[in-house]
Amino acid sequence: MDISAAIAARSYGAARPATQPDEASGPGASARRAAEDFSQVLQRAESTAQQAMTGDADPHSLVSALSEAQLAVETAVAVRDKVVEAYLEILRMPV
Repeated sequence: MDISAAIAARSYGAARPATQPDEASGPGASARRAAEDFSQVLQRAESTAQQAMTGDADPHSLVSALSEAQLAVETAVAVRDKVVEAYLEILRMPV
């Protein structure tokens, strides 16, 4: 099998170093997806509320969208509280 230097150099340059984080997975990507999902839920609730005020949406869909938004906000607040609690616990650790 004959491998030319140009093919080897191109393959080496295209390879991701082991120390470089993978952008498609990991805690950063999952946090980004969670933030995007949270934003979409709030936007859906807002648009449904606007449609209900103009008479374009039924009350059942309004209540459903607002309940989903309330659950999303409560979940975000709970996650924030846990992150703050963990941060404070780290600050209390002896050096």
